[in-house]
Amino acid sequence: MANVFHARNAVSAVALAVTLVGYSSSQADAQYLFDRLFGNRVPRQQQQVVPPTAVPRPQEPVAQAKPAAVKKVSAPSFYNYKAEGLVSINLAALKSALEAKPGATTEGQESLFREAVAATAELELKVEKAIADAIVAHYSARPEFIWLDENGTTQRARGVMGVLNGAESHGLTGSDYSVNSRFFPAATSEEAKLHRAKSMLRWELMMTARALRYARDANMGRVDPNKLSGFHDFARAKLDEKLVLSVLASSDAPDRYLESLHPQNDAYAALKDELAKLRAEAAADEEVVLDPQLLLKPGGTHPDLPKILKIIDRKADSSFREQHGTVLAAFAGTDTYLDELVPVIKAAQRQHDLNPDGIIGRRTVGVLAGETKAAKIEKILLAMERLRWHPSHWGNTRVVLNVPSFTASYVENGVEKLNMRTVVGTTTNQTYFFHDEIEYVEFNPYWGVPNSIMVNEKLPQLRRDPGLLDRTGYEVYDRNGRQVSSASINWNSVGNNIPYSVRQKPGPSNSLGELKIMFPNKHDIYMHDTPSRNLFSRDVRSFSHGCVRLEDPRAMAAAMLGISKEEVGKHIAGGKNNRKTVPVKIPVYVSYFTAWPDLAGNVSYYDDIYGRDAHLAKALGLVDNARSAGS
Repeated sequence: MANVFHARNAVSAVALAVTLVGYSSSQADAQYLFDRLFGNRVPRQQQQVVPPTAVPRPQEPVAQAKPAAVKKVSAPSFYNYKAEGLVSINLAALKSALEAKPGATTEGQESLFREAVAATAELELKVEKAIADAIVAHYSARPEFIWLDENGTTQRARGVMGVLNGAESHGLTGSDYSVNSRFFPAATSEEAKLHRAKSMLRWELMMTARALRYARDANMGRVDPNKLSGFHDFARAKLDEKLVLSVLASSDAPDRYLESLHPQNDAYAALKDELAKLRAEAAADEEVVLDPQLLLKPGGTHPDLPKILKIIDRKADSSFREQHGTVLAAFAGTDTYLDELVPVIKAAQRQHDLNPDGIIGRRTVGVLAGETKAAKIEKILLAMERLRWHPSHWGNTRVVLNVPSFTASYVENGVEKLNMRTVVGTTTNQTYFFHDEIEYVEFNPYWGVPNSIMVNEKLPQLRRDPGLLDRTGYEVYDRNGRQVSSASINWNSVGNNIPYSVRQKPGPSNSLGELKIMFPNKHDIYMHDTPSRNLFSRDVRSFSHGCVRLEDPRAMAAAMLGISKEEVGKHIAGGKNNRKTVPVKIPVYVSYFTAWPDLAGNVSYYDDIYGRDAHLAKALGLVDNARSAGS
C-alpha cells in the first residue's frame, strides 16, 4: 500500500507539474517548478500562485517564448586615422592688432617688424591651428623679432636650429622642422628695404612655427592615440603653445628648453641610443636576411639552415660551445635538419626562453637571427612615439605590463625586483593601452562577469541550460540586489541589456584564482592569478579576455603591499574574500612596445601580436603627408 500511495503521489505531482508548465513562459520557469515539486526548496517569499489550467495532451508541444534578439557585443575597433589639417597664419588679424596698438618707437626691431607686417599681403606658410593662433597672439602683444637682429640669425636662433635639424635623432621626421640659416643683407633703396623686411618676417614666423611644432611633437607625440583605436585610452597631453612661445622668446637657452620636452626617462634614452647605433650599423654593412616564414622540422631541408647554425655558433658562450661545439662544427654546412642537430636547436631555444620543441619556426628564427635592422629601426621609431603618450617621468617605483613581450616588471627605487611571464588578451579581446595607479589587492576574489562575456558566451548557454550558473559556482543578483536562482530566469526573454549581475564565487575554479591586483579603470583590466597555469609555458600567451594573468601573482601582490609572500598566503588561507590597500599607490603602465629596453639599456624586439604597429605607422605617414602641404 505504501508503494501505491507513493506512486499515486508521484503521478499527481507529475500531473500538477505538467499543468503548471502549461502556464510557464520558458523552460527556465518549468525547471523552477519542478525544483519546487521534487525537493529543491524555495523560500516562501519566492513562491508563486498559479491558476489551474487544463492538462495539455502529451503530443502537444509546450509553447516557448521566442528568444529576444541579441546583438553580439563587439570589441573596440581600429579607426581610419585623420591627420590634423593645416591653416594659414591669420596675417590680417595680426595687422589689425598692431594697428590698434601703435608702436612705442619709429626705429629699431619693433619698427622693422611692424613695417614688414604692414607690407606683407599674405604668407605661403601653413601650420597647425593651435600654432597659428599662438603666433598671432604672441606677436600682437610683442611685435618684435625673436630670432633675428640687424645681422641676421641670432646665437639663440642658431641653437634652436641645431635642435630642429637634429629631430631625426629623436625618431621624428626631419623635414617637419628643419630650418636653414639665412643672411639678410642691408638694403639702401626703399623697395629693397621692404623686400628685406618681408623676407625676414617670413623666416621669423616659419622658425617660430617649426619650433612650436617640435615642442608639441616632443611633448605629446605626432599622433593622437585615442584616434587610432578604441583600445587606446590616454588623457591627451596638453601643451599651452602661447606659454611655450613666451618661454622660447625670453629664455637664454631655448634649445635646452626644447630638448627638455622629450620624455625624461631611461627607456626613452635607451631607445634613442639604440636608434643611433642601428642607423650607423645599417649604413656600414650588409646584413644576412633569413626567410622569416621558415618552418623546419627534423628530417626536413632548407638552404637557410647553415646560416642559422652559424648564428648559433657565433652567439654561443663557452658552456654552450663545450656541450654542442663538436656537433655544430661537424654539420656546419648541411641544409638537412638531422637528428644530431635537434639537441642543439633545443638548447638554443631554452637559452632564449622559447619552448624547446626542436622545431625551427618563425619565432625561433626571429629570436636567433634577429630582425633586419630596418625592421628594428621601425619598431624603435614607433616605441619612441608611444612613449610620448605616457607621462614623461615614469617614477622610480612602477609596474610595467608590456603586452607584446608577455611580461610584467616591477621596479622599486630604480631596481627591477620582479620580472614574470603574463597571459594577455586575445586579438579579439585585446588588452587596452593606458596607465593608471595600483590601489589594492583582493584575496579570494569574486569574478564579476562582464556584460560582453554574458552576452557573447554565457547567454547562448543559459538559453539551452538555465540552471548552468547555479551548478557551476556563480551567483545571480537582480536589479534590487536580491540573489536569485539562475534556473528561475527566463533567459529567452533576456537581450543585450541583461537585468542581472553575475559573479563567480571564490574557489579553486574561479577564473581569477587566488587574488587580483586592482587599478580600477573603466575597461575592467587588472592583474590576477589563474587556475590555467599551463598557458605560461607557451611562447605566445594571448588567451585572456583582456586582463593580465600573472605567472607569480603572490610575489607581485607581496611587492605591491610591502609584505612577504608568506603573509600573502595567510590572507588567502581559509578562502574568505578580503582586500588590503597598498600603502602608496604605484604607477602601472599597461603598454604596447614591440621594441623595449631593460634597465641596463639592452633593447629586445617582439612580434606585433595585435597589428598595432601597422596602424600607427600608417597614421604617422598621414601626418607627414598633411604637413608636406605646408611650406
